Amino acid sequence: MSERLAYAKINLALVVGPTLPDGKHEVTTVLQRIALADRIRLERAETLAVEGFEDDTLVREALELLATEAKVEPAWRAVIAKEIPVASGLGGGSSDAAVALMLANATLDRPVADARLHELAVGLGADVPFFLTRGPQLGEGDGTVLTPLELPQAFTVLLLVPEDRSKISTADVYTAFDGREGAAGYDGRRRRLLEALGRGDLAGMPQNDLAETPYAGALLRLGALRADVSGAGPAVFGLFADGSSAQAARGEIEGLGRVWIGPPAW
Repeated sequence: MSERLAYAKINLALVVGPTLPDGKHEVTTVLQRIALADRIRLERAETLAVEGFEDDTLVREALELLATEAKVEPAWRAVIAKEIPVASGLGGGSSDAAVALMLANATLDRPVADARLHELAVGLGADVPFFLTRGPQLGEGDGTVLTPLELPQAFTVLLLVPEDRSKISTADVYTAFDGREGAAGYDGRRRRLLEALGRGDLAGMPQNDLAETPYAGALLRLGALRADVSGAGPAVFGLFADGSSAQAARGEIEGLGRVWIGPPAW
């Protein structure tokens, strides 16, 4: 049996534009792994089985898709040990699926090429291809066109999943975005984001276009150099210069929900 960590992600920035011809929205986003992670174990088996997380559909779909591509039977047993909060905007399901793809691909006599594996990942979801890469990435197009980024990594992440905020479906979030004509001014916000990236200025990037929260402002007042919602939420992150300042902030927000503190991951 082989195993690998499936890291969570945060969207350090998320700028959303108009719909593309395929009906998806154009985005410009900065994707960053954090050390919070699920663990995926996988081994060959006589039939396909996914255990440990009864609500999984994406790992199973990923393994079936790989088997079809490789023209083999989907004969693996995958075990998911969950740590990433579900439906929080942290990409846990997408990360699990990407890691399952990589682990299963390594068991094949003729592994699928990396470029084709990326194409399979695109079919599973916009975040899945990111988890096949290493390091921070700029996501463009529908989020699956990826470019490696050189970003400062000398920060500590404080993550809050508020108890009083439930996950809203991504479809509903985009419907609300369209209803308020959120795409207006996209080119300007995208330009601001790219200029900030060019300076290595995490604090200067525009705020999340899809979701907002008062908790981001609270984290900034507590010393975060940047704070925002990740993806469609409800998870909120703060980037702190060091662990001690993050721990001090944790003491102020502990009762608001689930809190995690840790480093970025590569």
